[in-house]
Amino acid sequence: MQPMKFGIGQAVPRVEDKRFMTGAGRYTADIALEGALTALFLRSPHAHAIFTIADLSTARAMPGVKAVLSAADIGHLDDLPCLAPMQNADGSPMASVAFPLLAKDRVCHAGDAIALVIAETEAEARAALEAIEISYVPQPAVTDLKAAVSADAPRAHPTLASNIAYANAIGDAAKTDKVFAKAAHVVSLDIVNNRLVANYMEPRAAIADYDAATQSYFLTTASQGVHSLRDSIAGTLRIAADKLRVVTPDVGGGFGTKAIIYREYPLLLEAAKRCGRPVKWVCDRSEHFLVDAHGRDNVTHAAMALDARGRFLGLQLDIIGNLGAYPSQYGPYIHWLGATMASGPYRIPTLNVSVRGVYTNTVPVDAYRGAGRPEAAYVLERLVDQCARALNMKRDEIRKRNFVDAKSMPYKTLTGRRYDVGDFAGAMQQALANADWQGFPKRAKASAKRGKLAGIGFASYIECTAWGAGETGDVSLEADGSVTVRVGTQSNGQGHATAYAQVVSQHLDVPLEQIRVLQGDTAAIATGGGTGGSRSIPVGSAMISQASAKLADQLKERAADRLEAAVKDLEVAGGGVRVVGTDRAISFAEIAALPGAPEALAAEASYVPADATYPNGTHVCEVEIDPETGELAIQRYTVCDDFGLTLNPLLLAGQVHGGIAQGIGQALLERTVFAEDGQMLTASFMDYCLPRAADMPGLAFETRNIPSTTNPLGLKGAGEAGSIGASPAVMNAVVDALHRAYGITHIDMPATPARIFSAIAAARG
Repeated sequence: MQPMKFGIGQAVPRVEDKRFMTGAGRYTADIALEGALTALFLRSPHAHAIFTIADLSTARAMPGVKAVLSAADIGHLDDLPCLAPMQNADGSPMASVAFPLLAKDRVCHAGDAIALVIAETEAEARAALEAIEISYVPQPAVTDLKAAVSADAPRAHPTLASNIAYANAIGDAAKTDKVFAKAAHVVSLDIVNNRLVANYMEPRAAIADYDAATQSYFLTTASQGVHSLRDSIAGTLRIAADKLRVVTPDVGGGFGTKAIIYREYPLLLEAAKRCGRPVKWVCDRSEHFLVDAHGRDNVTHAAMALDARGRFLGLQLDIIGNLGAYPSQYGPYIHWLGATMASGPYRIPTLNVSVRGVYTNTVPVDAYRGAGRPEAAYVLERLVDQCARALNMKRDEIRKRNFVDAKSMPYKTLTGRRYDVGDFAGAMQQALANADWQGFPKRAKASAKRGKLAGIGFASYIECTAWGAGETGDVSLEADGSVTVRVGTQSNGQGHATAYAQVVSQHLDVPLEQIRVLQGDTAAIATGGGTGGSRSIPVGSAMISQASAKLADQLKERAADRLEAAVKDLEVAGGGVRVVGTDRAISFAEIAALPGAPEALAAEASYVPADATYPNGTHVCEVEIDPETGELAIQRYTVCDDFGLTLNPLLLAGQVHGGIAQGIGQALLERTVFAEDGQMLTASFMDYCLPRAADMPGLAFETRNIPSTTNPLGLKGAGEAGSIGASPAVMNAVVDALHRAYGITHIDMPATPARIFSAIAAARG
């Protein structure tokens, strides 16, 4: 078999898959350090309670127990940081509360951490946990968002005047009110973005170690970027960042939720220091439901003002976003980030978007695939469909009439976003054509003959990706002629080793098997922004492309003397440098061995995005509903996306398919439910339903790319797009089916059979 050697644009199978498929993957839980102790956490069964801990001496004296830590033992450590606090509209800071490593005398959500036990074995640690006596005095809990903002609601934190952490807005409220007062039509809708649990395949785990001789710490854990995690943990431990090494091996899914610091990491490092031995903790699935940050969870009142011809005049959104019990690392910013995409792909002359972040006695909320942008797209696309129904317009026509047209690019939105390129109408028309939108009535008649309700819907979206800090890394030639890439992003299963190798191969013409990608080690890679916001390929690849081009120039310069040719007459080809048009060549390994060559020839590069990239597209979904049971099946699913440039079609399709699966999960299946007292009622797969293969339709996916002008390769981020377009497309199809048969114009996610059946029963009277 010939070695694979493919550059940008080729559908190359993932080079890392052989290792994963043969069981050679190396995840945190697989690592066994000699002498490692086991850690378990004592977590609150109450969502809100005052508590006292009895004497811990009994637990500490039990067989195998090496340490039992409570809040009283870690007063020298800092609380968990919130890196994205928000301001109020008047510029004052948000009402903030501490996110303690261990609760001191009050727990604020079920699963809140109270104590840590370190023992020789899990059984000994569990026995010690059960021996700890705690007295609880339950307090009123608040879990419902709408109730939480009322003046008489129970306080998630009694020290605060209300549960509202911040209240801010984008736009011009007075101007928008005037537009609404004079509009020919005003259409409104109340929307729930249901809370999701980020059930990645690999639950979190961590191994902590401490070197007393150097007073340095070592943490191994799954993450979405070791550098930001190191800095946050070091701050919590009150140590210099260079005293902590963080390593991330293989990662079984992240979805944003592994991008943040959790209390277990600094606590395990403190325990390793005290015990003088490594300490390992592996989260089980039930624990994951109660302690890892959740996603989404907001309610929105949305209203659109339109003229008599169906043109959008103004948009009003009132968003209440759940922060959970504590301000998680990026949590307060997530709902605001979504608000900045409130106008989507449409030209909306006036708007006012208010956002309130609210504390509740629930698991903290943070970034989850799309981080605010899926919520914004869902609200807007449901509202646009509602406008079309209210004005008796075709759904594609109302969108065409209001899209920002391609000739208007670049386009500055009222929320401060600058769309550089895009043809939203073109993507929509291509998606509808591919979905045979015009042929739906015939298919609907066939469904009716089988006693089923057919519906079709679509959603057009735009999102922002790959903004903010850049990446610095290097590409180097090794002595054996292979190439090493050092980059500060972090693969969580996306296939970065393949994608980055393709970029290198584009410049150096090296087989992918000879390219090694190093990531996830603060000792080996100096800096890194990690993976999040669909930034790794647009930002990381741009940096690697520049470094590879520099290295190619260096190699030609070093080869010039040996080949007795001018640099301008040389080309990189076939794993070496050759004189153009001849067979005179020198291999990379020979170049590396030339006299005076360093151990590795390396080229460093830095790339900082000039602005965000804006992927966009249209998802079309067709469903069939059994009106006697409420059961639903997706019959067809079609996507046309604009990702600027396709680096690898196979990897891209995988990202889109995965995002759609999560979007379908939110639309039809996933629901996080808390009891009135704050107990989580859906804390296992017995009660929380994830999409399975049988729930997924066949997907027809293609691109209609327009290269980004803010990225040197023309790339736009693709990792979150599927989850952004899917939920509104599915729900618009569900509502279409119910509206055709029963006049139903609204149903909230998840559209479970029970919820659909109830809506039909109510409509039937």
